[in-house]
Amino acid sequence: MNETVLVLTLAAAVSAGTPLALAALGALLSERAGVLNLGIEGIMLVGAVTAFLAADASGRPLVGLAAGVLAGAAFTSLHAFLSVTMRANQIVSGLALVIFGTGIATFLGQSIEGRPLAARLPRTSIVGLADIPVLGRVLFSQDVVVYGTWVVIVLAALYLTRTRTGLALRSVGESPATADAVGIRVAAMRYAHVIIGGGFAGAGGAYVILARVPAWAQAGTTNGIGWIAIALVVFASWRPLRALAGAYLFGAALRANFALQAAGITAVPAEFLAMLPYVLTIVVLMVLSATDTRSRLGAPAALGAPFVRDER
Repeated sequence: MNETVLVLTLAAAVSAGTPLALAALGALLSERAGVLNLGIEGIMLVGAVTAFLAADASGRPLVGLAAGVLAGAAFTSLHAFLSVTMRANQIVSGLALVIFGTGIATFLGQSIEGRPLAARLPRTSIVGLADIPVLGRVLFSQDVVVYGTWVVIVLAALYLTRTRTGLALRSVGESPATADAVGIRVAAMRYAHVIIGGGFAGAGGAYVILARVPAWAQAGTTNGIGWIAIALVVFASWRPLRALAGAYLFGAALRANFALQAAGITAVPAEFLAMLPYVLTIVVLMVLSATDTRSRLGAPAALGAPFVRDER
């Protein structure tokens, strides 16, 4: 594989990993609060179609991005209500969100099916850093959302480990009864972080349509990466910086097929490479199903369990 193909592949892996990182961060914040959100795929679809419509109408991709964030947060508030207030089964609620989100995207996307989006995120090279051999072209010749994702991930890591609110969030995910006993508002904490997490997932969906795919086609917009993002949280042991690294790893897996074809390597079947990211996702989700493994990886102890104050 020559240097040009390698650089282009790695740069594409960073871009492909960005929506995964944003969606995984959203799922991570929700799970740190003890609320399992399996609806990431549906949230991303809602964020994507909203971003397309807003960017197409305004001619500004950042307006589309903001609309996708707001749509994702608003849509996820339904899951927050069902999971926190109604204490519904979080798995069922999350899966319902996927079905509902897919339906909304189908309805809103009927009029734009196959239409290209002119207002796309431009690449913005960082002066000085973009001139670094190989690394500069891979990391510092991207768009503003890629750079913003790095900032957000670092801030999230600091928030969870270095702030009082972040530590309170972690206590809610570990033992909501204990957190409630010391005066932490468990329901408010869960609502806030589930909805904020939905905003990040919406941003991931918006980024896909604003930077990754050339036109709206629901069948191939998110293409199942919402499920990969959920598995990525486990892969990263519920840590934001590891989630970013894992997102780029999965991004490289998503681009492996195209890279090897460009390099003229045909020994590995293209179909196998195309399914590789999803095989990894299944393996990670199988690991999640083992309770002892979840504990060793650092899963929040109260993940998926509704909190009833009178039962503490």
